Amino acid sequence: MRRTALVSVAALLAAGCAQLRFEAPTTQLVAVQVAGLGLEGGALRLLLDVHNPNTYALRTTRVAVGIDLEGTHFGDVALTQDVALPAGQTTQVRIPLDFTWAGIGAGARSLLGRGAVRYAIEGQLTVATPLGDKAVPMRGTGEVTLDQLMR
Repeated sequence: MRRTALVSVAALLAAGCAQLRFEAPTTQLVAVQVAGLGLEGGALRLLLDVHNPNTYALRTTRVAVGIDLEGTHFGDVALTQDVALPAGQTTQVRIPLDFTWAGIGAGARSLLGRGAVRYAIEGQLTVATPLGDKAVPMRGTGEVTLDQLMR
């Protein structure tokens, strides 16, 4: 009888741990928006889709991203605001990025010449889980057209 009880408890613990298995969220940069322009520079908003494949909710504790335009480093940004990531859902995270005109040379030339700019992002998403904080690397590349920037 006692052995059966121990086996039952062990099975319940194993099932509980399986429920808390962590799967890394996936990220995708879906848009770069112009938030404002001025004489000295401007502000962009990076829109990042974060998908939580887990059966439990997560929350971001930090998002750190570096962005390159046309192969030239453009800037770094860190967002420390908590964002809820519901279980099994995709959440859009908005990341503000300020820039100066002096740092946008290669991107501006590409926008004027081709009407688009290639970007690359690399960074880390830190999420709070029931198992503790987990750091998830993120990378992405793409192209943003002048039309997309002006929306």
